[in-house]
Amino acid sequence: MPSGRSILSHLLFLVFLTPVALGATSSKEPIVVQDPQYGEVLFYFYQEDYFPALVRLLAARKQEQLTNHADEAELLLGGMYLSYGHHLEAAEIFERLLANNVDGDVRDRTWFFLAKIWYQRGYLVKAREALSYIQNDLPDNLQREALMLDAQILIDAGEYDAAVAKLRNWKGRTEWASYAKFNIGVALVRSGRVDEAAALLNELGEMDPFNEELTSLRDKANLALGYALLQDGQPYAAKSPLQRVRLEGPFSNKALLGVGWADAEMDNFNRALVPWMELRGRDLLDSAVQESMLAIPYAMAKLDSISQAADHYLNAIEAFYEESNRLDSTINHIESGEFFDEFIANDPLDGTGWYWRLEELPEGPEARYLFHLLATHEFQEGLKNYRDLSYLYRNLDTWQQNIDVYANMLETRIEAYAERLPRVEESLASADIDGMVARKLEFDSTLNNIEESHDWLALATKSEFDMWGEITGLESTPVLREEIPEAAEVGDKIDLIKGVLQWQLERDFKDRLWRIRRDLRQTGAALVETQRSRRQIDQTMRQEPLRFDGLSDRVQSLSPRIESIKMRVEDALSRQRGFLQSIATGELQAQKDRLDIYTIQARFALAAIYDIAATAGEESE
Repeated sequence: MPSGRSILSHLLFLVFLTPVALGATSSKEPIVVQDPQYGEVLFYFYQEDYFPALVRLLAARKQEQLTNHADEAELLLGGMYLSYGHHLEAAEIFERLLANNVDGDVRDRTWFFLAKIWYQRGYLVKAREALSYIQNDLPDNLQREALMLDAQILIDAGEYDAAVAKLRNWKGRTEWASYAKFNIGVALVRSGRVDEAAALLNELGEMDPFNEELTSLRDKANLALGYALLQDGQPYAAKSPLQRVRLEGPFSNKALLGVGWADAEMDNFNRALVPWMELRGRDLLDSAVQESMLAIPYAMAKLDSISQAADHYLNAIEAFYEESNRLDSTINHIESGEFFDEFIANDPLDGTGWYWRLEELPEGPEARYLFHLLATHEFQEGLKNYRDLSYLYRNLDTWQQNIDVYANMLETRIEAYAERLPRVEESLASADIDGMVARKLEFDSTLNNIEESHDWLALATKSEFDMWGEITGLESTPVLREEIPEAAEVGDKIDLIKGVLQWQLERDFKDRLWRIRRDLRQTGAALVETQRSRRQIDQTMRQEPLRFDGLSDRVQSLSPRIESIKMRVEDALSRQRGFLQSIATGELQAQKDRLDIYTIQARFALAAIYDIAATAGEESE
């Protein structure tokens, strides 16, 4: 069946499917990230660095930097909350956003996955409530799974008849159909309808599986049927399904124990010894193996092998005693608190939340018990939470160490500002902006006068002005006023040159006037921008010391805030450690109590054998 990782993967897939539905434009168009902060969040998210992604998302949301991706960011936040086990916070987000403003198919599928998560965490009422929010038919694969989930919730709630009625009309020949039959069989057995259950479970027990999952389901169905028939007083009928269970499968120990008890119920103790002797060499942690160690001498006593029975009882008592001592040692180690730190001692803590999986068990005598502990969903989730809290504590510790770095950086910036400030002030003092503005106004006035008087000579270039001066100088030459033919000819040429130059200057007057006005306008705009920049510089010079003070206060306040959060995390770690200890020690204590009960039974049986032997000896005398 789908794992927790696949559930969250589907849910987070919906998170990124939703923006397309919200856009209501073209689902083929790529989604453009418009807020850089949201892009940074996605950068870490797609690298499966969920804690940095979550931190940046919360920070950007608080600073209102996700205006263009508000809904997508909220859905992504809900998905990551789920990965850390904060299902209530996630549900609040989904209930708010999935009410009316997303596509119906997306909403229905999201409620389905939320129902699965709540069911896994034991919230049966909320799981059924989430399923009730599904308004339309889901895709076929999800529809079958939703029906199975609803039935399983009914079974766990003890509503067996309702569960059977829901699964009776299952259609198709899929893996889900096999699970449906098995769940119907379980519900029928629990409601006391063994004969009805036998037909379904027997059909599953004889099927030809095509994968490991169905093979395990077949073994489980045979085991359930066998024990149901045993409890119903049908030992002969129970043997057949129990013997169909694989000898090397996960249910083989219980099956072997059941086969032996079926033979024993039929008073065939020689045959009962065969599966029980096979169990004797297996892992003593299994309750079926422990029970077989008492069943073997019981069968031998029934076969009048009193001496062998006594030896086996003694062996069982000794094995139970040694195992009980190992359990005591493990319980003490767990209660010391070191046990759980060994889970993460060599872990880089580079991934947190739902996706984490324990790759290797810690070394030591306690490792043999961890398989049984890790088989429980409650312990696995608790261990994930403990690891996440440890990750958070180490992260906070790193942040606290970085505060000194921030303080040094700030101090360096303050020193650099103090060093550069005199040079900036000196440069500003040498820049006479007001004088430049006055000169610009003078230029404007002069240009207006030139335009009004049409003073074309005032806009001449230096070479043209020099040429005009030379021409006027020639005009004033005394020899030209003499009454000689050459003087008149030279005078005419000078007048011609002067006329040509004047014509050129008058021709270019308007163009030159426009260009100068344009340059003056640009100069004016530059002066306005310069004045604005000067005001900004003055304002910055007034505010920068205040800003440095504010940053200094923030940096100084971070350390006590982080220390306070660390204390809260430490308290949460302590409580989570206590919770895990209670689960682990409770499980191990239950094993120890079972061993104590078996030991007492073995001692009483051994005492009874000794009494029989003593009585037989007295009678023989």
